[in-house]
Amino acid sequence: MLLNRLSLNRATLLHSAASRAKAIRPMAILNYSTAINPKHKAIFDQLDLQFENKGVFNGKWGGSGPMVDSINPADGTVIGRVQTGTVQELDETLKKMEAVKVMWRETPAPKRGEIVRQMRDALNDKLEPLGALVSLEMGKILPEGKGEVQEYIDICDYALGLGRSLNGQVVPSERPGHFMIEQWNPIGTVGVISAFNFPVAVYGWNSAIALVCGNPVVWKGAPTTNLSSVAVTKILEKVLVKNGLPGELCSLVAGGADVGQSMVDDERVKLLSFTGSTAVGRKVGETVAKRFGKSLLELGGNNAIVVMDDADLDLALRSVLFAAVGTAGQRCTTTRRLLLHEKIHDEFIEKLVKAYQSIRIGDPLEAGTLCGPLHTKAAVEHYRKGIEAVKAQGGKILTGGEVLDRPGNFVVPTITSISPDAEVVQNEIFVPILHTMKIKNLEHAIEINNSVKQGLSSSLFTRNPEALFKWVGPSGSDCGIANINLPSSGAEIGCAFGGEKETGGGRESGSDAWKQYMRRSTCVINYSGQLPLAQGIKFE
Repeated sequence: MLLNRLSLNRATLLHSAASRAKAIRPMAILNYSTAINPKHKAIFDQLDLQFENKGVFNGKWGGSGPMVDSINPADGTVIGRVQTGTVQELDETLKKMEAVKVMWRETPAPKRGEIVRQMRDALNDKLEPLGALVSLEMGKILPEGKGEVQEYIDICDYALGLGRSLNGQVVPSERPGHFMIEQWNPIGTVGVISAFNFPVAVYGWNSAIALVCGNPVVWKGAPTTNLSSVAVTKILEKVLVKNGLPGELCSLVAGGADVGQSMVDDERVKLLSFTGSTAVGRKVGETVAKRFGKSLLELGGNNAIVVMDDADLDLALRSVLFAAVGTAGQRCTTTRRLLLHEKIHDEFIEKLVKAYQSIRIGDPLEAGTLCGPLHTKAAVEHYRKGIEAVKAQGGKILTGGEVLDRPGNFVVPTITSISPDAEVVQNEIFVPILHTMKIKNLEHAIEINNSVKQGLSSSLFTRNPEALFKWVGPSGSDCGIANINLPSSGAEIGCAFGGEKETGGGRESGSDAWKQYMRRSTCVINYSGQLPLAQGIKFE
């Protein structure tokens, strides 16, 4: 009954984060193929993909690095291959981007917005096959795969409006005959290193905004989702060609850690957007800072939902189910911790366990599936170790805790009961394990919510106005996202997305996140013919 009522609406299907490419796909696979599976041929044909594809684009397609397999996490078969790029090819690409960046930054912003609008339409035309490719390659269920592409489409709509509203401000001058303004100008080449769990949307957030702000973009997606990177770039390429624009504006260099490191190191990359683990993100931030570049970091999340005793329990139950199980627990905004008021704890756990036990696990492309596979075999091992850690640290497995004996990377979504202070609770595991615990009151909930080192997303379920304003206020949740009566995942594009503390502090998508892709100048114009100095200083 509960699952039939689960509403995967547009907002909950769209984001989350971006999230972390924590697992390297192993060499061993179940089945090896050298041709496109007939079941997937229509998807590949509509996206102009072959079984073997080039993974470097800088106005022309190339790539001389290793050939990397893309593997279907639902059955372990190879679905296609991409020949990746090298450090040298990244250098060549950045050189070519330097040659076109002046032209693009001098193009009026409304005209740049028109190009992004055309990209939006091109993406919309390919929504169905591109969403299916995301599901096939990443492993998320088909509605979520399509929702991810829709998010890219939505941010293009937003960027179109920005083309006519990249506003500075006029500031009153203390000196007569002076006019003072703030002016925003393009920052330069933007590098995007995205993660496997949102192989389309995270690039879309960055690319659409960076382009309308006047910057060329170079992209390195996760090595395990190279086909999605190639497919998106081919869609954008056609728009650029149609308008007589250089392809270097939307460059792609698929590759491994060496390519990513070179992008982080290169001074030509003025802004580096990185989505991934906190450990890697810390190194990225330090490296970029040493060369006085700018970084935009979207890192770990260890998100909590709090359910008070006055909450709408049915609403909370459906929200927790989606937030904890959606994308098989591989969203950066996935709920990892569930804080239940002691008065409703037992009742809520009983209903939640029943809901978990009725979840359909299976092929993400099949209708009715709610939980697909984990992305890699390495992620399955993280799941195993997480279950072992729960037991070793005094926790109990209330349901789940199993790896399914079938092809692919399938595990059973798990609920635990454990102390909030346990080490396994303090550190995020990127799998569907939900830790539950009791709280006495709102203050107790806020203390536990804020006790972890990450600060991405959080949500409070209550009908009490005093509690909800406390939650979003200065002494409430310390996360970048502080929701009320909805899941921790499923962010809309209108506001900025990101978190605090070890989540990295970066902000992407809406609100004034566009300012990160530009540089600010304070401009004072003296039209008085005199030279009055600020603060009344006399220098005569």
